[in-house]
Amino acid sequence: MKVRLGNFIYHHRNVMFPMFYVLLFLKGPLLMPDFRIAAIIGVLVAATGQLIRGVTVGLDYIKRGGLNRMPYADDLVQGGIFAHCRNPLYVGNFSILLGTGIASNSLLFAAIGIPFFIFAYTCIIAAEENYLRGKFGAEFNEYCRRVNRVLPRLAGLGGTLAGMRFNWRRLITAEYNSAFIWIIACHAAILQNIWLAGEYTKDSPLVRALHIGVGLTLLAYLVARILKKSGRLQQPALQTATY
Repeated sequence: MKVRLGNFIYHHRNVMFPMFYVLLFLKGPLLMPDFRIAAIIGVLVAATGQLIRGVTVGLDYIKRGGLNRMPYADDLVQGGIFAHCRNPLYVGNFSILLGTGIASNSLLFAAIGIPFFIFAYTCIIAAEENYLRGKFGAEFNEYCRRVNRVLPRLAGLGGTLAGMRFNWRRLITAEYNSAFIWIIACHAAILQNIWLAGEYTKDSPLVRALHIGVGLTLLAYLVARILKKSGRLQQPALQTATY
């Protein structure tokens, strides 16, 4: 049952997930009394998730999105951060979602969105593991024996980071779009909270800082997109795996 649900959610995630993102901006009860504290905590949590994704992609990249919107892999990726956690990209994804939800200070998202994403990723991971076990058999079982599903194994992490070259071009190419989305979402949610609190004024240092942040984020996105389209961030041959 969980595998079937995971395959269904994986296939339709681009439609299902945005439906829950709307909860970020549907204001009901507040998660915390002070939206500023929520914003600081949320941005730090989301940035940690982006860091996890960035290190994972930069050290051992995989093609994303499966095949025909279903779990797929040519090879069983076990290098880089995948040597310490079987699903580091999902850990990063969930941290970003959790952080964005906290930054929005929305109790609705915390009560409805977060449980949904926990359920969704649990099912997707089950579906992917079922696929990988069927394709790679004993090799995948041995990998599961060595490496935790979600909780990272920190032993040897320093050696992994020191022993691999980080590919910044690959990181920018892979992550600029998703990073742009969550950063803009955080800015928009915080600005909305300032407005609802009656503190939105042109002279507010926080409002100015957020507007500058939106501008810089948009500029960075456009630069990354132009560089990618021009071929200056051309990637080497990629490994394929589910994410």
